[in-house]
Amino acid sequence: MRDQRAAWGYRTHHALNQVRRLRGSLARHGIRGTWNRLLREVRGTSRHVVRETWPDPSEQFSPFSVPGNAEPQVSIIIPVHNKFAYTAACLRSLAAHAGPTPFEVIVVDDLSTDSTEQRLGQIDGIRVLRNAENLGFVGSCNAGAGIARGEYVLFLNNDTLVTPGWLEALLRCFEEAPDAGLVGARLIYPDGRLQEAGGIIFSDGSGWNYGRFEDPEDSAYEFLREVDYCSGAAILLPRVLFERLGRFDSRYAPAYYEDTDLAFAVRAAGLKVYYQPRSRVVHFEGITAGTDTGSGMKRYQVVNQAKFLDKWSDALRMQPKPGTPIHVAASHRASRRILIIDAVTPMPDQDSGSLRMVNLMRVLRRNGCHVVFMASNRAWTEGYTQDLQALGVEVLYHPFNNDPAALFRERGAEFDAILLSRHYVAAEFVGLARMYAPKARLVFDTVDLHYLREQRAAELEGRADLARESERTRAQEISIMRACDVTLVVSPVEKEILANDAPGVAVDVLSNVHEVYGCRRPYQERRDLLFVGGFQHPPNSDAVLWFAREIFPRVLERIPDLRLNVIGSKVTPAIQALASENLIVHGFVDDIAPAMDSARISIAPLRYGAGVKGKVNMAMSYGLPVVATPMAVEGMHVRPGEEVLVATEADAFAQAIVELHGNEALWNRLSANGLANVREHFSFEAAEKAIRRIIGF
Repeated sequence: MRDQRAAWGYRTHHALNQVRRLRGSLARHGIRGTWNRLLREVRGTSRHVVRETWPDPSEQFSPFSVPGNAEPQVSIIIPVHNKFAYTAACLRSLAAHAGPTPFEVIVVDDLSTDSTEQRLGQIDGIRVLRNAENLGFVGSCNAGAGIARGEYVLFLNNDTLVTPGWLEALLRCFEEAPDAGLVGARLIYPDGRLQEAGGIIFSDGSGWNYGRFEDPEDSAYEFLREVDYCSGAAILLPRVLFERLGRFDSRYAPAYYEDTDLAFAVRAAGLKVYYQPRSRVVHFEGITAGTDTGSGMKRYQVVNQAKFLDKWSDALRMQPKPGTPIHVAASHRASRRILIIDAVTPMPDQDSGSLRMVNLMRVLRRNGCHVVFMASNRAWTEGYTQDLQALGVEVLYHPFNNDPAALFRERGAEFDAILLSRHYVAAEFVGLARMYAPKARLVFDTVDLHYLREQRAAELEGRADLARESERTRAQEISIMRACDVTLVVSPVEKEILANDAPGVAVDVLSNVHEVYGCRRPYQERRDLLFVGGFQHPPNSDAVLWFAREIFPRVLERIPDLRLNVIGSKVTPAIQALASENLIVHGFVDDIAPAMDSARISIAPLRYGAGVKGKVNMAMSYGLPVVATPMAVEGMHVRPGEEVLVATEADAFAQAIVELHGNEALWNRLSANGLANVREHFSFEAAEKAIRRIIGF
């Protein structure tokens, strides 16, 4: 009954909230604007992937070649014993899906008695090492590593098929995670089911292939994750590390637990073991060794568990106990488990709020948190969802996560903190969070104070209907603040406002988070003006319209050949209509860096809004000086004339542009001081201090 009430309560809040949002959007954006915003929010999709299957390899053979390289980055070591049809199929897949990475293939023949020895000689581009005596899997892998020339060694079972991009995905993990010591692929059965998404080791030394027999496309298995071990069917690590660790421990000969032991040794060396889902490898498990642990090679799985338990008894005390819920055991290395819910999947190249959210998740991940993200619409968004998963964020979406009430009921107790972003999202989930996540610190992230922005828009436009809407928003925002443990704002100015408007509410500041790129081109190599901002955000449209009509003509009187480049997603017809020889509307661009590096001045002529303006932070992070209104730099710790130029009226704004455009000394001062401002207040280091305080590390 309690669960039914919770589900009903969520659906009721969701329906009422959508009505409130619809009413507010119609007042602010009209019918057409509201329709476009609705389309953007529901855009995305459930991820439906047709399950692929792979037949057993054919026994037929004809000679072929593999593109081996004499100066490889990766040495792929394949131990084999009979079953040549599988070996040939594996080698053909390597040839078919060879990417830009130079590799060599070393096939270690452990005294096969079938046609393996003869037919390997008919395959060009591989190196063949035939053992003088039967060494088993462990000995064969070590022998292959002994003649490897690559920077990395990759151990690959002969009963596997690789897929496009598999090798590059494994290598990318080492590029993006400096603490990576070993990386394993996602293993898939030939019938399309998941075989393993990394492995779990319990305190008694027993293991579990996470996700076994499940849908490999399930969101639970789609993100980069630190794991206890990865099965040796497809693992990659630096060759010098493998040698330093003494290769595979021979106590596990002929096979089994050597891969788990290696993973524990990597961790003992201060590095981490990662599961990389972007590397998909099909594994015909048990082709060589069988699957019966009571006989044959497979019996060593039981024998070697005892050896492993004896060797790693101290480390195993830190492992989860048998019977621990599997999804909890799978993330047991996390320092904290954090659930984040926002309206939609963040698109950091589209708007400042998204960039802040993604960078917040980056900081949490750097601090060892297991981050779970869910968009209120639960859509899978092409590109952006995968980008979060590549950061190591578990993203929940259709069709695998259809019921938020079920999510809280089944997993609420595991979360240490829950962050609800934006008042209209928080209104739907705060009840579920309080009911099912009693230990979680409940954090309300305002993004900016919505009621303050609406209030300022109403004052600027003199509209009573907007004023009434802002009061309704104010009531809801403050109500949510009182229901949560702490409220986040992006500037000390908004914190001061809440001290008056919501006395007694716990408020903390977590501002924008930016990389500091630095000034990469000098004053003399730059020209023109730049405005950056998404036009789904009304203050940006108002800013460009005001600048084009009231300010730019005055600037052109003094600098006739000056141009304004307008960059931003979701360009409205009104903005597009401004396009001219001097005002170029680019719309969305994939890479903002060239524009930042070539512009002489960034402008931020905002007349209303709230929060901290990402466009100003971003320009300053590139050492690009800014001319802004007071509203655009509110709460940014800036000194007018030192970090930015500030002007309120059109005449003064135009004059500031003209002065800065022609004054190299002033330009250099603003550039240097702006960079210092971002480093102090808006860098990852500044954000980490705030997050540690807020979450309670």
